[in-house]
Amino acid sequence: MSNATSIGTPFLWGVTLAVLALLLIIDFLLTRRPHAVAMREAVGWSVFYLALPVGFGFYVWQAYGGGVAAEFFTGYVVEKSLSVDNLFVFMLLLAAFAVPAELAQRVLLYGIVGALVLRAVFIALGAAVLQSGTWAFLLFGAILVVTAIKILKEALSHRDQAVDISSMRSIRLVRRFMPVTDDYHGSRLVVRQGGRRALTPLALAMVAVFATDIVFAVDSVPAVYGVTEDPFLVFATNAFALLGLRALYFVLQGVLAKLRHLNHGLAVILAFIGVKLVLHWAHGIWAWVPEIPTLASLGVIIGVLATVTVTSLRASRAEEARAAPEPVERS
Repeated sequence: MSNATSIGTPFLWGVTLAVLALLLIIDFLLTRRPHAVAMREAVGWSVFYLALPVGFGFYVWQAYGGGVAAEFFTGYVVEKSLSVDNLFVFMLLLAAFAVPAELAQRVLLYGIVGALVLRAVFIALGAAVLQSGTWAFLLFGAILVVTAIKILKEALSHRDQAVDISSMRSIRLVRRFMPVTDDYHGSRLVVRQGGRRALTPLALAMVAVFATDIVFAVDSVPAVYGVTEDPFLVFATNAFALLGLRALYFVLQGVLAKLRHLNHGLAVILAFIGVKLVLHWAHGIWAWVPEIPTLASLGVIIGVLATVTVTSLRASRAEEARAAPEPVERS
């Protein structure tokens, strides 16, 4: 991890935020009229949102050197892998609320905007904590290791993941103060029913997505601070990872359920970065304690993701083969 000053000049921050706002406006215009997303449309936007961070990474390489670019690409891979886990939870939420296919992308877009806002807040808080002393690295490392253990326990339990809407505190709180209609009313969040305002199930789905955004922000921001201490790079990696989620959801919708070992891999990655942060803290006190280089971190993260993807697909194929009916022999 680099201890250099941030590359985030006022000009670079301004351009980044302006481009981010423009892309979100375009997304809102695209989802203004609800429609089911075709695979061709989703793949096109996914490729576009993948090209953006690659192009930005090469710009960073040219302007600031390979070390800073390596931090950006490593942080981006970490955030993208965590965002795929976000997508799986979003998929469960959309199914639990029975969100119509034509409204799914609007829910996802609001979820992405909420995630960006929350990440910005947590990034600012993280930067303030890091400035207060090296003990922050120990704190962030502990958070990631504890999170990794929790994720691994859930993954090893082999329980089917599902969302119980009635148990969500945020949903119970909203229902306590506002009535909710039984049916969807297009893309409307609030309607008038029986002479009083009532929320639609779409509004509840968005509340649930925002609530999960908070949980994911607690994990993802310390994770990327384990790669770079530059708040601008932390924000950029989060923004690029989140921007393409809406389109990526429809590309991966049929594949997400097959990535059964993804949580195992995320647990390993978070634990690895947590140990990396602890070693970084210890190195500041005892110079003989080794640190894990950024390029080595990138290699480990990519290796873990590739491994769990292969093992997940193999496990899915084996299960499909076992479930297939045996051919009937003709006498």
